Amino acid sequence: MVGTPIGCVTFAAAPGRVTFRLLGMTTAAEPTGAGQAAVDLLGVLAYGELSAFDRLAEDARAAPTLGGRAALSAMAAAEIGHFRLLEQHLAGMGVAVEAAMAPFVAQWDAYHASTRPRSWLESLVKAYLGDGLAADFYRESAGWLPGPTGALVQRVLADTGHSAFAEREVRAACAANRQVHDRLALWGRRLLGEAVTQAQQIVAERDELADFIISGSGDLSGIATLLRRLQSNHNQRMRSLGLK
Repeated sequence: MVGTPIGCVTFAAAPGRVTFRLLGMTTAAEPTGAGQAAVDLLGVLAYGELSAFDRLAEDARAAPTLGGRAALSAMAAAEIGHFRLLEQHLAGMGVAVEAAMAPFVAQWDAYHASTRPRSWLESLVKAYLGDGLAADFYRESAGWLPGPTGALVQRVLADTGHSAFAEREVRAACAANRQVHDRLALWGRRLLGEAVTQAQQIVAERDELADFIISGSGDLSGIATLLRRLQSNHNQRMRSLGLK
């Protein structure tokens, strides 16, 4: 692939802070780069939705109440519905959803393996914070995509009702037990670090996607601003759960 060295964004995270640095890289110069970046975004989003379905279905079986089981089962159904929408859109672009997802399976699975919840409450916090962080990034990216594709991303990111349910359950548990609060607060900070690590690996391996993000955010300072917004939103979600 012929390209021009411009720099690859590499992210790093520590409790309460997200930073980035630059590494030399070659980015795609072909006109098809933006199209491939769109396929990459839809592919990683599709695998995220499929993984969310798996996770929510599993969490539903472990719910301590029938109400919780029913709520998470409904959310899982919504996630697989989103997956089907992405599958259909990719098919219209001439791309099989399996092919679009394939480059991102290892990173997604590594993230879930390194952040396997040990309790029902940790599952709720992971879904709320992890999905929220990803959704923030996709919403930013949706504005850089062509009309129909950007609109689809916004539709797929619609709240399935998990937010209010997770806030209610986690806040009640934290109010009842300070040790639970402290443990979940640490868990929430860890999730941010793990998510940023996996994002770093995805961007580093997909030149067109890295170029798309740099171009969409305007420049490298725009990426720094984007990261600060993502971190700020994460902190706000921590507050909404009563973990700040």
